[in-house]
Amino acid sequence: MEEENKDHSVRQFLDLVKKSRRGKFKVYIGMSAGVGKTYRMLQEAHALLKNGIDIQIGYIETHNREETHALLSGIPLIPRRKLFYKGKEMEEMDVASILNRHPEVVIVDELAHSNIEGSKNSKRWQDVLDILDAGISVISAVNIQHLESMNEEIEKITAIPITERIPDKVLELADEIVNIDLTADELIDRLRSGKIYDQTKIERALNNFFQPERILQLRELALKEVAHHVERKISIEIPKQIKLRPERFMACISTNNVTAKVVIRKTARLASYYRSPWILLYVQNTSESSDRIKLDLQRHLINNFKLATELGAEVIKVKSDEVTKTIMNVAKEKEVTTICIGKPHLSLFQVIMRTAVFNELLKNISETDTDLVILS
Repeated sequence: MEEENKDHSVRQFLDLVKKSRRGKFKVYIGMSAGVGKTYRMLQEAHALLKNGIDIQIGYIETHNREETHALLSGIPLIPRRKLFYKGKEMEEMDVASILNRHPEVVIVDELAHSNIEGSKNSKRWQDVLDILDAGISVISAVNIQHLESMNEEIEKITAIPITERIPDKVLELADEIVNIDLTADELIDRLRSGKIYDQTKIERALNNFFQPERILQLRELALKEVAHHVERKISIEIPKQIKLRPERFMACISTNNVTAKVVIRKTARLASYYRSPWILLYVQNTSESSDRIKLDLQRHLINNFKLATELGAEVIKVKSDEVTKTIMNVAKEKEVTTICIGKPHLSLFQVIMRTAVFNELLKNISETDTDLVILS
């Protein structure tokens, strides 16, 4: 037992040492393309260079914007690596060269970018974690629509599928998040004057993504995200005189739950706001055993487990026909403060059959300090 305690103590100390050596991570976030994230990163690079900091560009994307491109002058650039993919010469960030050169700070644009097949990591944010672990600080940029837990909400606002996404945990690792904020009018003026896209794309952009009502909603989401980051930072760094009960969320899904993905993403979002752990609970009753449910439902279930894991959940699967009792037992054991469920999609017959279960859940919860959230 004494030997185990020693090993645990050594591991804890090593974790502290690694954490202290880890690079600092700063992220510029914006509501859309064209707000000036890359421009601000390059401005900061020049300021750091003047103060004797060894800063280099690992990857930058100016999109041929004249004002932004002009700022590249004087900042050391690490060449991209070239490789062939499907018969075409492509370029990617050269992570190995960055690690070998080991600057104090490196600029890595387009945080949500997907790397070419065959790269060490499939996503650029994973490259950034490797760079940070090597003790190199990173300044990066991303648009709010690339945040995983906001995926469905963003697609409803923009009507555009977002294929490149980053897990919320990546932003949670940031030491600093800076919102590059513009009003809708300012952003549209920048677009009209050719500062975002060339003339051939302006009219199409105005009729699609760059509509005032869409920009306003995206702006609100970006502002909220930065505000929540500040709240999380305060809760960690400023000691509290009164110890509050820590928040812990639990999402409950079933095999036939058509809202499962929504419940997972919204619970992840709530957990992110409170910087708290969260759980995904799946109670498998007798009729939902793997040999009794259809393959497509099994696939959906597996995909939901995978999504929850990517969003930082602890996935718990319990076989039981006593759904309410199982939910309450797990909630008690894991000290859950809030249980999240989807809004029931039930026919009249199902309501008659299942209302007793729901009432039992409400009754049990009312006798505890646990909250119940029904997500639409």
